[in-house]
Amino acid sequence: MRAWRKSVGHVTLVPTMGFLHDGHMSLVRRAKAEGGKVAVSIFVNPTQFGPTEDLSTYPRNESRDLDMLRDAGVDAVFIPDVADVYDPNAQTIVETTELAKVLIGKLRPGHFRGVATVVTKLFNIIRPDAAVFGEKDYQQLAVIRTMVRDLDMDVKIIGGPIMREADGLAMSSRNVRLSPEDRAAAPVLARALNEAAAMAPTGVTASRLRSHVRATLEAEPRAQVQSVDIRDAETLETISGPLTRPAVILLAVKFGQVFLIDNRVVYPKEQA
Repeated sequence: MRAWRKSVGHVTLVPTMGFLHDGHMSLVRRAKAEGGKVAVSIFVNPTQFGPTEDLSTYPRNESRDLDMLRDAGVDAVFIPDVADVYDPNAQTIVETTELAKVLIGKLRPGHFRGVATVVTKLFNIIRPDAAVFGEKDYQQLAVIRTMVRDLDMDVKIIGGPIMREADGLAMSSRNVRLSPEDRAAAPVLARALNEAAAMAPTGVTASRLRSHVRATLEAEPRAQVQSVDIRDAETLETISGPLTRPAVILLAVKFGQVFLIDNRVVYPKEQA
């Protein structure tokens, strides 16, 4: 990969954990719009999974992924083994100390440390000029942008919009693991977010929005609500009272053993 990198000009990287779907391919299309070459990494990063999480059952289909990337005209694919990425004697980690502790970071301690560390390593190995990450992982995108800013990394970070199924469910590699009953119930996330977006311009308070979203989710028996948060859309700081700036509603919900996240930016009346 390093030898290839030296022989080409501008490179945009799309980091993935494989089992690609249309959401990933939208990120590839966004990367191609940057011009130059597009590289995709496929690596199920063990350090961002907790001891009770779904690393061993995370879906994989490398041959299908490669076919999709070939058809999309991707210029290079990086598929390292764990031993290629992590030296067994490595001592160094990368962490956004405060941002990694809240929201998903509170539910999954150490998760964003694993994300920041592996993304740093991918940047160092591939040396991209730009990288594209999906906005579905809203906090992850914020972590990476903060890391790049704080460490003076010369990489342009681009967010790609959430891609959704026809019924509103955000595309995710984990969706394939939903039972038929849970798959039918999961669009409640998008429904709750849509209702909140309609309420936001009416002058409703952040706490009222949060309560409505949680009640909508909890009315679905199959949904195990892990967290419902409303934060400043830019800083992810907590907010209260009526909305005066764009806010992001962040959801984490389990269906069976499958952990799903979703989000939507909502706007006060004067910005709607």
